[in-house]
Amino acid sequence: MPPAGSSAAGLPAGGTVLVACSGGADSLALAAATLFVARRTGLRCGLVTVDHGLQEGSGERAAELGDWAVERGFAPVQVRSVRVGAAGGPEAAAREARYAALEAAAVEHRAAMVLLGHTRDDQAETVLLALARGSGPRGLAGMPQRRVRNGVVFVRPLLDVGRAETRAACAAEGLVAWEDPHNVDASYARARVRPIVAALGPGVVANLARTARLVGADADYLDGLAADALGKALSDRGGLSVVELARMAGPIRTRVLHAWALRLGVPGTDLALRHVDALDALIVRWHGQGAVALPGGLAVTRTGGLLQTCH
Repeated sequence: MPPAGSSAAGLPAGGTVLVACSGGADSLALAAATLFVARRTGLRCGLVTVDHGLQEGSGERAAELGDWAVERGFAPVQVRSVRVGAAGGPEAAAREARYAALEAAAVEHRAAMVLLGHTRDDQAETVLLALARGSGPRGLAGMPQRRVRNGVVFVRPLLDVGRAETRAACAAEGLVAWEDPHNVDASYARARVRPIVAALGPGVVANLARTARLVGADADYLDGLAADALGKALSDRGGLSVVELARMAGPIRTRVLHAWALRLGVPGTDLALRHVDALDALIVRWHGQGAVALPGGLAVTRTGGLLQTCH
């Protein structure tokens, strides 16, 4: 659940916490619970709702939610409208626009953190989607409980709470949740997997969420080792030492190559396994091949004992 107290959460008295709220049962229950706790711990509790403009009447619904938040005593309250692009598909584009809006609100109000209402059921759906897409450990780790994005702290307090519990909480508090039609729109991948998760039952949902936690802990450890290895392999001019790369275990080396590609400026949404495999081939399957093309117009070649960009 939300922070139990400013000291336990590492937050100063009077600090601001923002709740991202769509009006659905999960985020509505989170908002009500956070406000209850904040009033007893000396925290300011604000609410931000994002209007994606993807459905008729979305602006009116967002405004109504903002009015409700003001009446309940949330402060600050913001209704932010965004323009959703097309990069990465509709779900990814909407998510990117939403996070950008939440980050801007957090910076404007100097919020200590932004709380997100994702539940255990959402986590199980994320794991199944990652399996279907053939994702690696980081994808199977699901959504982290805490994430820092562009300097803004995002926390998901409800990852161990089931969706049925948030609905029950709304009913108990007399809160009328909005049912997003996109949740049952088969054109969205998450909507297609949602009935499968529901059919698996709460026991399997809990197991999938636990799997995400276990894989996430392993992935965090390997990512830490890879960060150290990247520092050792970097040359003064930003290339990577072939000798150092060849000494690394495969799971560490591929993480180093992935992190290095991002460091070069390759867009994370475009960087795929095939690109990392091609870079890895310059180390483990070297036969004098040419440069590896990366998204964003970059190319990497092996010359002089280094992997480095070429023009």
